Amino acid sequence: AANESLGLLKREYDEGHEIGNHTYTHPSINGISSGQFELELNLTERLFGSTLGVKTLLFRPPYGIDHQPETPDEVSQLPIPQGMGYLLVGSKIDPHDWGEVGGQPPPASVIVQRVLDQARRGVGNIVLLHDGGGNRQQTIDALPAIIDGLRSQGFELVATSDLLGRTRAQVMMPLNFRERVLGQTDALIFTLFQWLRLGIAWIFILGITLVSGRALVIGLLAVIEKLRAGPADHPEFEPPVSILIPAYNEQEVIVRTVESALGCEYPSMEIVVINDGSTDRTGELLDSHFGRDPRVRIIHQDNYGKSAALTRALQEAQSKIVVTIDADTLIEPNALRKLVRHFVDARIGAVAGNVKVGNRNRWLTRWQALEYITSQNLEKRAFDLLNCIPVVPGALSAWRADAIVAVGGFTSDTVAEDTDLTIAMRRAGWRIVYDEEAIGWTEAPETADALIRQRFRWTFGTLQSFWKHRDTLGRPRYGTLGSIALPNMFLFQLLLPLVSPVIDLLFLGSLALWCLAQLRIAYMPQLWTGADVERSLIFFIGFMLIDLLTCVIAFALEKREDWTLLWPLLLQRFYYRQMMYVVLFRAVKHAIQGGAVGWRGVEPQVPEPLVHA
Repeated sequence: AANESLGLLKREYDEGHEIGNHTYTHPSINGISSGQFELELNLTERLFGSTLGVKTLLFRPPYGIDHQPETPDEVSQLPIPQGMGYLLVGSKIDPHDWGEVGGQPPPASVIVQRVLDQARRGVGNIVLLHDGGGNRQQTIDALPAIIDGLRSQGFELVATSDLLGRTRAQVMMPLNFRERVLGQTDALIFTLFQWLRLGIAWIFILGITLVSGRALVIGLLAVIEKLRAGPADHPEFEPPVSILIPAYNEQEVIVRTVESALGCEYPSMEIVVINDGSTDRTGELLDSHFGRDPRVRIIHQDNYGKSAALTRALQEAQSKIVVTIDADTLIEPNALRKLVRHFVDARIGAVAGNVKVGNRNRWLTRWQALEYITSQNLEKRAFDLLNCIPVVPGALSAWRADAIVAVGGFTSDTVAEDTDLTIAMRRAGWRIVYDEEAIGWTEAPETADALIRQRFRWTFGTLQSFWKHRDTLGRPRYGTLGSIALPNMFLFQLLLPLVSPVIDLLFLGSLALWCLAQLRIAYMPQLWTGADVERSLIFFIGFMLIDLLTCVIAFALEKREDWTLLWPLLLQRFYYRQMMYVVLFRAVKHAIQGGAVGWRGVEPQVPEPLVHA
């Protein structure tokens, strides 16, 4: 308590009172090791020295050991402070003003009567009163009556040093020069420790505030968007559509992907597949399965990267509306029609589809499925309402070809070409919407290494896109893009995730310190108290409840979903999310250091830009 109330500690000393060592965290000394006992005494001694410039010789053991040692363990520990030069101060008169076990503190009148009765019987000459452990108002109210009552019985009130036949300066000795220098170092350490505790609390509070505030806003906007009248079908609106599929080493899925596109219930479409220098059987499978199909055009080129592959596909496309799908994404039969219907509105430049994870066959992919539903798709719903969707996913999206060309096309400026293009189109004034009924099932990475590579590219591309379009921040001409979408990207996709691991680690660390203290590990005093753990636990539970609430809202808004994905939510936080945090740290480090990142690694040199004819 002294470390948290240094002002009060100084005031007590300045007003002439004597202060003794009572250990740092008030443990029961018969239940701790001798090493921890010495550390408890040393910490308190250093706190006094760094704060008051003195060292006290007075020591009162916690609890009732000084009153009447009852066990060999209690007696065996007392020589430790004596060997360190301390004088043990006992207290015989104890009115139990802290309250009985499980009860409330007694009223002031009872405290007064207990002290006077024990003094009258000659029990002792030191009165014990408590200044911690809850509401001490009854003790404060009792103190004047205790003083008056003892004096009326003929007792004289003196300091402990008077009983010892010494002066205050002899029991609270000033530090010498060397000790004062060391005391300044100790003061810095204690200050840093206090700042650490306060910093942890503020990190939790700020994190809870930001996360809960965002979850509330995003959830509310998503619900409002869901309650709006859905987009109308326009059976008469069936413009030609080109489906663009860039592919690089996709032999396991490319045939199924093209077949799913061919299975769309749409009368006028073509499929343009760009085999971007695959080194596996992707090109061979494309030729053997679809080489004779007039609806599919297969173009083989050297490996120039995804943006170049999409640019080439756009050049070859014959339609004014293009749909991009990844080579590992299966689209539902009505997805194409659902995407295209929005282009009846001439203001709409792009439509984001509802991308879901298809291979939910292991923990890692199920966690990704949960993330797609509760993070990516929920955010698209909310930002659709505000017209500031920051990314139309390449896995399933529809675009106006002329609008793509007008804003510069699929550039290689970033490795997140879909994010870059989305922001560019929104900057140009196009409206971008989300269609929950246009569903595509993507093949999520099934190993940690593959997932890390994918997310590193996404995260690095997001950093690049944010930096490229940073001039939109706070600019009224860009509307909600500059005032909401990009600030949200910076704060909740980049900045807060950099702090989020600290919240998890601090919770686990505080819990570990407390557990070690409870297990009485040597040299492990309870520097992290039960109150600290309780506070951390409350904050952490708050985070988890916010997560759960967000997930429930997201799942409720989906037409059909597997609610069992929610069961491993806690495990997701301590494994999957930590992996994502590592990816973010690596991306930020790579961005600071500089270097090329490509579709599957370092991007090769792209040839002259291809332009849509």
